[in-house]
Amino acid sequence: MDPNLRLARPLPALSGFLDIWSLIALSVVIVVLFPIVAVFWMALFPTEPIWLHLLSTVLPRYLFNSALLMVTVGVITGIMGTVAAWLVVMCSFPGRRVFEWALLLPLAVPAYIAAYALVDFWEYAGPAQTGLRQLFGWTSPSDYWFPAVRSRLGAILALSFSLYPYVYLLARAAFRDQSANALEVARTLGCGPWGRFFRVAIPLARPSIFGGLAIVMMETLNDFGAVDYFAVQTLTTGIFTTWLEASNRGGAAQIASLILIVVLVLVLSERSSRRRIRFYQASRKQRQSSSMPLRGLGACGAVVACGFPVLLGFVMPVSIIISHALVRAELWMEPSLWTAAVNSCLVSLSAGFLTVATAVLLVYGIRVSFKEGIATLAPLTTIGYAAPGVVLGLGVLIPVAALDHAVADAVLAVVGVDPGLLITGSGAAVVLACSIRFFALAFAATDSAFGRLSPSLGDAARSLGKSATGTLWRIYLPLVRGSLLTAGLLVFVDSVKELPATLLLRPFGFDTLATRTYNYASLENITGASSAALMVVLVGLASVVVLAVVSSGPTPNPETR
Repeated sequence: MDPNLRLARPLPALSGFLDIWSLIALSVVIVVLFPIVAVFWMALFPTEPIWLHLLSTVLPRYLFNSALLMVTVGVITGIMGTVAAWLVVMCSFPGRRVFEWALLLPLAVPAYIAAYALVDFWEYAGPAQTGLRQLFGWTSPSDYWFPAVRSRLGAILALSFSLYPYVYLLARAAFRDQSANALEVARTLGCGPWGRFFRVAIPLARPSIFGGLAIVMMETLNDFGAVDYFAVQTLTTGIFTTWLEASNRGGAAQIASLILIVVLVLVLSERSSRRRIRFYQASRKQRQSSSMPLRGLGACGAVVACGFPVLLGFVMPVSIIISHALVRAELWMEPSLWTAAVNSCLVSLSAGFLTVATAVLLVYGIRVSFKEGIATLAPLTTIGYAAPGVVLGLGVLIPVAALDHAVADAVLAVVGVDPGLLITGSGAAVVLACSIRFFALAFAATDSAFGRLSPSLGDAARSLGKSATGTLWRIYLPLVRGSLLTAGLLVFVDSVKELPATLLLRPFGFDTLATRTYNYASLENITGASSAALMVVLVGLASVVVLAVVSSGPTPNPETR
């Protein structure tokens, strides 16, 4: 049998529509999409109509601030990420190989932690302004002008220096894959370095850059901790205000549905741009561009352009957090800190395992059941990664809380014992929200890993008497184990950093490292937040290491020029 041929029809045991693997795959799709559907349902049928009131009062301000943050952060990150990617790929200057991976480091620092650190450093009582007053002899704020730290500008800068690596990572891969032929033809036609950059390299890398910008804008829309600390009212903070302060879940769901619509527009725009713009290589073997040596002012400019984002996005916030963590070493001995660390580990490990397991069931179910309808619905499960955590938290909490109360009432009526709230009363709701939120990471890795395996492996195992379950356990899982572990690690790291969904869904007295950091920082106690924040950053470094290893590839050698 030709190993490259796939069976035209499923095996008889799987020929019916309601086979077990089809049901499993369909169940996974329903569970992952349920919170999104629940949000739209609550928005369409609110218990208390409030939409007109929101539209005439706070909604325009929420929309304006959200749009302003998305556009400005997108522009800044687009410039920083693209320029840095071009320099490390196409140019040779001192420290280039260090900057190639160091530019990824801000991904380890969540935006809300960067915001806490930067405000602490630049505010009136911080080291920066205190040093200026001592240096110049100023005694009051009227003696000098300094920009307001807690403002939209502060939020824009904090988010930009935290999120630019998304653009850098995709743009670097695009520049690295470009052939030297196009750039050399442009040079023979009279294009200088700037002309080749703007007229050739940027158009070729445009789909990847737009993909990075779409991620940045969605992460900006998703952020809660940073914008809340900078006192910027956005759609995300509006959900908390409408639900928790105004006690109107219908209005919160309507704001959440508006966020989902914006997210869908961004996702569709990004995919549309990739579909309209396609470039193909003329041959399979392409010669990569050689590095252009930079000397003097050019080399200094390249070092500044690559070092400045790393300095403000990683070195400065981490240094500030470490300095606070060392001031009071006894904070590391607090039982509540280690309880929060254990809670974070339990939630994140559970979310990682659950997400990878369900992704395997979905991908393998599609593979063995041959159901086109489920295969068509499967990509929709990745929408959770684009949806803000606060939206998913809202979509999970209301239905799950209703289910929790119904189960508790039923048990109480039957056996006379009140079991309490089994899901929302524990960390299970947080695990569920994180699993749905980051399901796209596990699904993409699992789908890619299974796609690299020939269908003939499963066909051969089935012909030798193995069941579908046995084939999965004995054949496929050992072969894709490395990809699954990587996906589980990424889900674990992102779950540790997740803040808004955890704030909404955690039971009373249940703290994670992220919520502990937020609670102390909201009380202006950066020192108290520093130990938990530093733990979150250290965990985030694990994802940076994984990304650096996965995205590493050959770079041009300056000596080959």
